[in-house]
Amino acid sequence: MRNRPIPGSSGLVRPMSLLADPVLHAPCEPVTDFGAGLARLVEDMFATMYAAQGVGLAANQVGVGLRVFVYDCPDDEDVRHLGHVVNPRLVEADGFTVRGPEGCLSLPGLEAPTERFDRAVVEGVRTDGSPVRIEGTGFFARCLQHECDHLDGLVYADRLSPRRRSRLARAAGKSSWATPERTALLREG
Repeated sequence: MRNRPIPGSSGLVRPMSLLADPVLHAPCEPVTDFGAGLARLVEDMFATMYAAQGVGLAANQVGVGLRVFVYDCPDDEDVRHLGHVVNPRLVEADGFTVRGPEGCLSLPGLEAPTERFDRAVVEGVRTDGSPVRIEGTGFFARCLQHECDHLDGLVYADRLSPRRRSRLARAAGKSSWATPERTALLREG
């Protein structure tokens, strides 16, 4: 029996920001107001992430330029990690690097092999201001690094070699959400 509501169950699904939307390519601002608006944003982010069948979502992916992300992500042992972080800082990213498939809700339907560290540690706070430290390995470490990148104004394509970016641009050009601006952004790097 659950004592707490399921994250996102009372949230609204917000429109997704897509590649080339300016909010995705600028660093997000720290959260300073820890009121009801922040709790509503987190709830909406969970609802949006679940509706899009994602494992993580940064606030700028729903058009809000604040340093917040949510996650419901397994690690390589299928242990489920569920939560949110406000004002996250990637304080450690180490171990060996792994090139693995990576996708993004803001580049729907696309995937590219992307290098990430196998271990990551993020520190920040919850919506109530209490401190949180999250450590992940494997796929969960990839998720933590990916979401922190979003809050710094990066998408995974920014980490690709020119050749891989070109391949991704070709694939994006065939997608239903493609625009000349979006595919040009991928080609230019």
